[in-house]
Order: sequence, then structure tokens, then C-alpha cells
Amino acid sequence: MLSSFKLWILTCLLVVHEWALAEAVISAISKLAEREKFRRLDEVVLGVGELQQIDLQIFKLALDQLKVPKFEGLRFRIRVEAAELKCRACGKSWSFDREMLEEDVREMIHFIPEISHAYLKCPRCGSPDFEILKGRGVWIREIKGEKLG
Repeated sequence: MLSSFKLWILTCLLVVHEWALAEAVISAISKLAEREKFRRLDEVVLGVGELQQIDLQIFKLALDQLKVPKFEGLRFRIRVEAAELKCRACGKSWSFDREMLEEDVREMIHFIPEISHAYLKCPRCGSPDFEILKGRGVWIREIKGEKLG
């Protein structure tokens, strides 16, 4: 059970983390728009891995607030990709289930997904040696807009 102080600290870290991710996305979009010679961006579709356990409301708010003036009118769509794990010992594939974890463990995995190996085990053989097949990270899936000339 988390104390109210620990919960407050984790909430603050969560907000800062989501805003930092949003800053990185805005920076990447800016560079991509310049490189690809976009005059205007209308929509950006982002992929978010389930294992990241991002608070999508905070993330979307941060994206909207951090938009530079040239991105006025830009809409963000976020698609969450389910996490799929595969045991290296027995070959069993399974899905991530955040509800099976305690709150403090979920938060640790949120900030450092690689730590999942310390807390998740193969449901068949119990091995912590697994690979993350999908459902990790944040990426730009698609950009829609108008290019120059």
C-alpha cells in the first residue's frame, strides 16, 4: 500500500514524465515536418506501447499545450498497441496484464520498462527471461498535412 506522500510523488513524476515524452514528440514532429517540407500539419497519429502505461489524458494535454504556433490546428490521435511478450525459455507468448501488478510496480515499469523483467514471469514456466515483441515505446505512425510546392 502506498502512503499518500509516495502517491503524491509518483503523481508528480508521472506528469513530468508524460510532458517530457510530449516534448520529445513535438521536437521529432518539427524536425520531420521541416525535412519533409510540410507547409501545414493537420493530423499526427502516434503509437504508444501498452507497456509504457502512459496516462493518455496527461500526454494529450501536454501535446496540445506544447504545440508550436506553426502547428496551430494540428490534431493528435493516439493508438495504443497491446504488449506481447514471449518467453525465451519455453517459447510461450502472452499479453501484459497491468492489473496483476501492485501499483508501485506498475509505476516502476511505467518509468523504466526494462525493469519489467524483475517483476514479470512467464505464466507457463516462471522464467523472467522474455522478449517484448510489441507494445513498447512511443512512435510517430502517420503524419497528414500539406507539403510545399
